[in-house]
Amino acid sequence: MAKAVLEALAARFPGDVYEPYEGVGGDDCIFVRKSEIASVCRFLKTEPALAFNMAPYITAVDYLGVEPRFEVVYNLLSTVHNHRLRLRVKVPEGDLELPSVTSVWRGADWFERYCFDMYGLKFRGHPDLRRLLMYDEFVGHPLRKDYPLRGRQPLVKEREIGDIFRGPGPAGRDG
Repeated sequence: MAKAVLEALAARFPGDVYEPYEGVGGDDCIFVRKSEIASVCRFLKTEPALAFNMAPYITAVDYLGVEPRFEVVYNLLSTVHNHRLRLRVKVPEGDLELPSVTSVWRGADWFERYCFDMYGLKFRGHPDLRRLLMYDEFVGHPLRKDYPLRGRQPLVKEREIGDIFRGPGPAGRDG
């Protein structure tokens, strides 16, 4: 299956996918040109012979001191063919925007928001790109390798929290 996936990608996207290799765990890996990541993902999902119907994990890596500095890593799974594929996209520090894949896999929403929040990467076409873990007033992106270890954040006014639904049944009753 591995060779067939890489051949199908090379035939459909000549010049946009490059440097295939086998990863440490035996997963197939390939680099994808940043501008084509959404098209490549859509092809991988919709092509019946490939059927990568899940993106169980998308993350980013900061290679401080190396250009391109960032990389977005898409781990894909075909439950139909029981095959995995890792796509890697190089993102230079001067151009942190790349296409969103939320139109391909709706679950990519949270992963892209995580990459935005922690690394400052922007996903063009994302339906709701805002911070996921940090509060809105937080300055910077804490997983960048140049983020100050003893960085101080501005104090923010405590926010009012409305009623919290505690589970099935009337409010205030556990269970």
